[in-house]
Amino acid sequence: MPDFLDINKTAPADLRTMIDQAASMKAARAGRPKGTPDDDQPLAGQMVALIFEKPSTRTRVSFDVGVRQMGGQVLVLNGSEIQLGHGESIADTARVLSRFVDLIMIRTFAEDKLLALAEHATVPVINGLTDRTHPCQIMADIQTFEEHRGSIKGKKVVWAGDGNNVCASFLHAAGRFGFDLTFTGPVTLDPEAEFVDQARSEGVTVTIERDPTRAVAGADLVVADTWVSMHDDADVAERRHNQLSPYRVDEALMAAAGPQALFMHCLPAHRGDEVTDAVMDGPQSVIFDEAENRLHAQKAIMRWCLGV
Repeated sequence: MPDFLDINKTAPADLRTMIDQAASMKAARAGRPKGTPDDDQPLAGQMVALIFEKPSTRTRVSFDVGVRQMGGQVLVLNGSEIQLGHGESIADTARVLSRFVDLIMIRTFAEDKLLALAEHATVPVINGLTDRTHPCQIMADIQTFEEHRGSIKGKKVVWAGDGNNVCASFLHAAGRFGFDLTFTGPVTLDPEAEFVDQARSEGVTVTIERDPTRAVAGADLVVADTWVSMHDDADVAERRHNQLSPYRVDEALMAAAGPQALFMHCLPAHRGDEVTDAVMDGPQSVIFDEAENRLHAQKAIMRWCLGV
């Protein structure tokens, strides 16, 4: 059974199957109470371990609820409860967990920890986030865009701000789903060249444009993310604010993009920093659809991993 480690490591046909299944499962739950199980119970009898070395709201709740809706059981572990790489090798922990559970999701810091866990586990492993990528989020974002605008193939996505882990997974998705991506941000925070080169090698256009107004012209989607990570100290936060303030997504920037452009943010947002209240709560924003779709996209990812 396959791991879901990164979008660029997953075949386009499989990614499309997941997006379509997520949309179908969402439609099947329309109007139902949140706590009712799905009619289909593909995870009945399955145990899923959710490992959180990095705190979370959306990832924890969406995976937990998703497993329960599909009939499975959840074991939630945080970094202080297990010895993942501390006192016991990751390889040994992976082998032990594989004797108890059917699927592992991990949200962690270093990518190496995710890769080591996947290498030695004998059950599928899902990347819930690392410092380098965030593939589950982008699967929800693709689902959300297509709900509102149809196929994302051939569309223009603009990333405004820091070329971080979420931006990296958008670059992975550009190559796999066939949309173009423009990055606008300071040169010191450019996305990794490896990710840019890979997307271009798959035949899509990746543009670096320092002027945010020029960058968003004709955009179908504008995306921002927080400027400061939860582990950044005060000095880092101040430097990032100084660098990134020209790339704040405000009403003028969305007007330059045009009325067809949607706005997304993976949340949590620092309102007034990377994006204004008027944009967050405005008619082009789909941030809460995006947040909900973490549930449906991840249910489809889990089903794909388990072959159910």
